[in-house]
Amino acid sequence: MPSSDAQLPLLPAVRPSGRSPVVLDERLRGTKFVSLTPKRVLNPPSATGMDYWSLNPYVGCEFGCSYCYARYTHRYVVERTHAAGKLTDADLAEYRGPQGWEAFERRIFVKEQVVGALEADLRRVPPGETIVIGTATDPYQPAERRFRLTRAVLRRLVRCEGLSVGIITKSPLVTRDIDLLRRLQERNELEVHVSLITADARLARTLEARSPIPAARLRALARLVDGGINAGLIMAPVLPGITDGREHMDALFAAARAAGARFVHAGALRLYAAVRDRFIPLLAEHFPDLVPRYERAYARQAGAPRDYARALSRRVQALQRKHGFTRNRGMIDRYRPGRVPTQGELELRGSLL
Repeated sequence: MPSSDAQLPLLPAVRPSGRSPVVLDERLRGTKFVSLTPKRVLNPPSATGMDYWSLNPYVGCEFGCSYCYARYTHRYVVERTHAAGKLTDADLAEYRGPQGWEAFERRIFVKEQVVGALEADLRRVPPGETIVIGTATDPYQPAERRFRLTRAVLRRLVRCEGLSVGIITKSPLVTRDIDLLRRLQERNELEVHVSLITADARLARTLEARSPIPAARLRALARLVDGGINAGLIMAPVLPGITDGREHMDALFAAARAAGARFVHAGALRLYAAVRDRFIPLLAEHFPDLVPRYERAYARQAGAPRDYARALSRRVQALQRKHGFTRNRGMIDRYRPGRVPTQGELELRGSLL
């Protein structure tokens, strides 16, 4: 009988893979802020499919908006970090969360040394290109009060000339950086988009668990404009059957005008697979009649049905004219027409008629 030493093991011994990340801070509600040291922080248009470079100082977001399309980016970063040996197998399970969407709100990656990575990345950006900050997660979410990564990014960008820079945020904290925004605007084009999908505070709390109230965002918009910053409002996403009614949108456009907004843009919901687990149960709880309509209309694509997007674009343009906003395309206003609608799309479009 051969000795055990000569036998080939059926399965290799189980060893922990990778190493646990450095936890920089932790909230009482259990949210952890985890160190991430990326080699690059600017995502090129070739990688995103958009017309601009994007930059997100954080991965994951405490605001916890139910409709946020960026939840899939968090899972991608978690799995890539694990593959690089920077997360253990146990961490991988934790950072995916018991529900796929939960870790996005409770495990926030903080891109330390962001300025060093940005310095190298800027060498790849041709003159005249557009960089948008906050395309996936809010650059002024509560973590920014401690880590100040977004302010560090702006301090580097003020040394640039001839760029177009966009910022998207729900947070009044953006007004902290008016001094840097003024300097950035001296030699570059700048658009600050204050994100707000409704002027109804109760509805906002239902859809956006921990975001600043609408009134606070509108006050921040007014402060930016009064400070000489080219700032406006972005209504994104527009939620079919919930926030796309004519009176609802008209009230928001009027509030933006009263705050002094230089522009208003809007875009329809994108319902990726990673978002459905969070958003559809919320629909079922608060808007049950909409669930089958959403499931039919978004059955074959994550983007809004093309016919719906056309109808929304017409409504936005009409409201822009009514409230005196120019119809020029902004840095992040990327509407592209499409195909013949399906019956499910036509049903969803009914909320715009």
